[in-house]
Amino acid sequence: MGNSGAAYRGRFAPSPTGLLHAGSLVAALASWLDARAHGGVWLVRIEDVDRPRCVQGADTAILAQLHACGLTPDEPVVWQSHRETAYAAALQRLIDAGWAYPCGCTRQHIELAWRARGVPRERHTARPYPGTCRPDNGGLRGRPARAWRLHVGRVIADLGLPVPLAWNDRRLGRHAQDVESTVGDFVLKRADGLWAYQLAVVVDDAAQGITDIVRGEDLADNTPRQIVLQHALGVPTPRYLHTPLVLGDNGEKLSKQNGARPVVLDDPLAALAAAAAVLGLPPPAQNVAASLRAWSEAWRERWVVDPGIA
Repeated sequence: MGNSGAAYRGRFAPSPTGLLHAGSLVAALASWLDARAHGGVWLVRIEDVDRPRCVQGADTAILAQLHACGLTPDEPVVWQSHRETAYAAALQRLIDAGWAYPCGCTRQHIELAWRARGVPRERHTARPYPGTCRPDNGGLRGRPARAWRLHVGRVIADLGLPVPLAWNDRRLGRHAQDVESTVGDFVLKRADGLWAYQLAVVVDDAAQGITDIVRGEDLADNTPRQIVLQHALGVPTPRYLHTPLVLGDNGEKLSKQNGARPVVLDDPLAALAAAAAVLGLPPPAQNVAASLRAWSEAWRERWVVDPGIA
């Protein structure tokens, strides 16, 4: 599994729900370094598919933050909000294959379905979708369609995918997950009409020819769902490297949702040095450009696993 035979193409894909914070700068720097260490191309994609959560002007501000840090994309920036036709086409392919179906369930319906089966709810654990609206379970049962879901079990059976599904992370090692029992049939198009992250990211990574995904460890759990979708859509599976998380004073992951402050770029070198330290890289050199060169070489020595594409 993986796309190491192709010329390296990586990406950084921020959501403009706020400016870059210390944690997202770590992911940005790591993805840029990985591309440079492999002699590859680095892209930036603005993941603004969840429009209600996006902050006006945050996209251009993020691009300015990256530029101040010397992290400039090699090709024009892509906005997901301009890509809805591609997502609709991908969903239609899945529908035509019998791998996507409409769902009329609310969260309450899902909770009641699990209660009826006598399955208690565990704190801080999301329940897998119980398959209530699957065509083989009777479909919508008179409810209006609210969302579209991927029929995970049918995709796995039709394509002969292994259960559990295994993949190798370049930093975290081997992982495996039974996607059907752990996650269930996940959403492709939301009840509010917006495209789900899982579908959009797989479609866009394929369209941009991404060979390597370097992102924060908090997104590692998304990987098996995306691999199932990659197989369903017949697109390559990239290699993955999930970077260490930056934690706040309370021990929780820094995120825009829990009030992480935007990274201060009055001194870009200091901000980059802090991100580099999280990645286990050496102290900075005399300026941003020299530091990025030194860190690229250090990254190459540690993380370039296929010298043939470097």
